[in-house]
Amino acid sequence: MGYNKTAPKRPVNMTLNEDLVRRVRGLSTNLSETVESLLADFIEAAEAKAMERDRQIAAHVTANEAFVAKYGSLADEFSDL
Repeated sequence: MGYNKTAPKRPVNMTLNEDLVRRVRGLSTNLSETVESLLADFIEAAEAKAMERDRQIAAHVTANEAFVAKYGSLADEFSDL
């Protein structure tokens, strides 16, 4: 889905592990850019996971509806009405 890469930047206050910050400084010259990229990846993965969960729920609902249409509801056997 992506995000608006041209959206204005704003400062945020974060508390990060000092050792991690020191180590990433040796690997990246721009900590903000690195964190932004990691956040974008995290959001993409979380949204994909949510979409897959929604797809599975829809498939289960469809299968249940087909079962009830073919065999009736299991609750019908226990109804006092």
